[in-house]
Amino acid sequence: MHRTSSASVAGRLRNWIGYAWRDAEASEYLDVFDPATAEVIAQVPLSTQQDVEMAVAAAAEAFREWSKTPVPRRARIFFRYQQLLVDHWDELARLIVRENGKSYKDAYGEVQRAIENVEFAASAPTLLMGEQLANIATSLDSGMYRYPLGVVAGITPFNFPMMVPCWMFPLAIVCGNTFVLKPSERTPLLAQRLAELLEEAGLPSGVFNIVHGAREVVQGLIEHPTVRAISFFGSQPVVAYVYREAAAHGKRVQALAGAKNHTIVMPDADLDEAIPQIISAAFDSAGERCMACSVVVAVGSIADRLVEGLKSAADQIRIGNGLGACPSNQIYLHIHAEC
Repeated sequence: MHRTSSASVAGRLRNWIGYAWRDAEASEYLDVFDPATAEVIAQVPLSTQQDVEMAVAAAAEAFREWSKTPVPRRARIFFRYQQLLVDHWDELARLIVRENGKSYKDAYGEVQRAIENVEFAASAPTLLMGEQLANIATSLDSGMYRYPLGVVAGITPFNFPMMVPCWMFPLAIVCGNTFVLKPSERTPLLAQRLAELLEEAGLPSGVFNIVHGAREVVQGLIEHPTVRAISFFGSQPVVAYVYREAAAHGKRVQALAGAKNHTIVMPDADLDEAIPQIISAAFDSAGERCMACSVVVAVGSIADRLVEGLKSAADQIRIGNGLGACPSNQIYLHIHAEC
């Protein structure tokens, strides 16, 4: 298929709306950093309500035909998409490392989880089967049918730029909905690549759209009367806000937050086994995952040995570039500036 424009111009990212990369109606751009080097790798637009309107209009127009597309045909697109993700596995993992900062091993695993979600979506012909019960009462049959909602939106975080979007849009789209994605402004590049591969898989125009930005885009999607449902993943205070606002605007809402995850170490625990597991739970994925271990409770006399072992193991962690050596101390300067 012919792409009418490129995903970025002079490093400035564009929105993906109706099968074309379009310049945002934005007056401001944010720098996108490689966390390991502090290199600016792109600039992401702070899109406006006008951009939201364009994306929702494209999705609403596409819904008319997409919702009538036979389920097996929708599923076949995602079978092709799954294979494209497998074919580009290494490329996608490297892109995650570059914009997110996690290790290549963690990024590779994230791609695997995303692929598994696409595989699940491709089973739609079975998942969408209705149920029928004849003669539930005299002259009365009972049946259940599943219908798509319409335009739905996903708002995703920076810590899993591939896995979390793939929780959302494959299932939403294969069920007959059309989708508007607002990826994190910190990790927008992976979303661009997902859109390109969806196009290559044969997804029709307007079924999947991307609007980059920050709060104005989120608010625009929440308040837009055509958007029927919102799926959000983020910090607890923002989750509470999105849930409250979207529900007040009559939308179905899925709002997922992180948690304080506790590990309890009993007096008879095998520390040679427990300590590496705790370190992995706390610091893998650059420590940025909702199931990260943030609290360790030591019971009884094991506390001193546990603390000593955790400190020794943590001291062996090295911060650097997930794709190679960190070239300078700029990473520390950038972290300080962000804090």
